[in-house]
Amino acid sequence: MEHTTDQEFWDARYAEHERVWSGDPNAVLAEEAADLEPGTALDLGCGEGGDAVWLARRGWRVTATDVSGVALERAARHAEAAGVAGRIDWQRHDLGTSFPEGRYDLVSAAFLYSPIEGMPRERILRTAAAAVAPGGVLLVIGHAGPPPWDPDAHPGVHLPTAEEVLKSLDLPDGEWDVLRAGEHDRVQTAPDGRVMTRTDNAVMLRRRPA
Repeated sequence: MEHTTDQEFWDARYAEHERVWSGDPNAVLAEEAADLEPGTALDLGCGEGGDAVWLARRGWRVTATDVSGVALERAARHAEAAGVAGRIDWQRHDLGTSFPEGRYDLVSAAFLYSPIEGMPRERILRTAAAAVAPGGVLLVIGHAGPPPWDPDAHPGVHLPTAEEVLKSLDLPDGEWDVLRAGEHDRVQTAPDGRVMTRTDNAVMLRRRPA
């Protein structure tokens, strides 16, 4: 691959277009967090900030991290335009080597993948679980497979099932409740304009109060 690090790959990806994502929150996050009491949130792999801005608008104080400085600058502009810049702390991390400090009422990791070989996703998600405060929630959203318009997308990237995610978290017995673990469909527009259905999965857990 032309780019050799996650930061180089994602900086180049974001630099190709003025906007890569819609700016809207992930639907599962919006669905599941809508009834949560706002507190502190950690958004892992925040991209252009759609989830972080949505949470901040609802009263959360958000720490949002991405490996791409280009994405973070764009996300900060989004937050400024939305009037919530003061509620979001943007941090650049390669999560395989550094991780935000603290514990949070909500930790969200949506589509946290990399085409660069070697990203320790399972270890990162275990660290994410450890960052959940007692009574808090961990939400992991992923793809169940490649997009229907491109079966060869994500070459070399393992897309785990919800059950595999749960197993890989290696959570101690008696400390967590599983609120959601399974697949769901969502409508997505293909690059050629076709409207198609894609299958994703989500795992949502609550750490029991101490």
